[in-house]
Amino acid sequence: MQTTAIELINVNKWFDKFHVLKDINLKVETGEKVVICGPSGSGKSTVVRCINKLEKHQSGFISLYGKELTNSEKSANSIQGNIGMVFQQFNLFPHINVLENLILGPMKTRHKNRDEAVKIAMHYLERVDIPDQANKMPAQLSGGQQQRVAIARSLCMEPKVMLFDEPTSSLDPEMISEVLDVMVELANDGMTMIVVTHEMGFARKVADKVLFMDKGKIVEQNTTEEFFRSPKTERCKTFLNQILKH
Repeated sequence: MQTTAIELINVNKWFDKFHVLKDINLKVETGEKVVICGPSGSGKSTVVRCINKLEKHQSGFISLYGKELTNSEKSANSIQGNIGMVFQQFNLFPHINVLENLILGPMKTRHKNRDEAVKIAMHYLERVDIPDQANKMPAQLSGGQQQRVAIARSLCMEPKVMLFDEPTSSLDPEMISEVLDVMVELANDGMTMIVVTHEMGFARKVADKVLFMDKGKIVEQNTTEEFFRSPKTERCKTFLNQILKH
């Protein structure tokens, strides 16, 4: 029996008078991989930022394993360690090395001692295939390596759910596959994932279902096979035709 990991019911979000999310309904089961796609400005990133409480929603219901996530500080604190987030930008601390970047979270939030935190960090650096970069500074790494460090840093908190907000959009083309390969491995290992991306090859390979957003609404959602085989709306067909040409 599947357990619902993340659920959004009629979630609305405004930036001043701009209605950025309009009655968003989404259910993600444990172990499920969901890809959110759509044009720029459609609200994709705002959805994952509301789940992670980086943005406040003004109405509706968001829950993590049945527990409501409100806009309170208590809810924000409960997310730490349970939801991992990987952004477009790597957000690594530039003044400390890779290993130090990775052990901060487990020591501060999970109250691990340094030896335990280092052991966890090296495990996940192995997982993303860059254990040899542990003592380098972020600026010494390629963009692809920095993003893999960012993924490893999130994994060090041993989250139940991973959110990815266009994790390859700031990478050079030759670096995209090395990050996607790590994400595919995570998916194959059963990680619950919500991924905002334009990488349709990744979506086809990994996603259980795909959502298409436009103008703040989920216009279409379906199983991955059905989504690509027979999109229901003209807007989605146009988007797929444009993006699959590249």
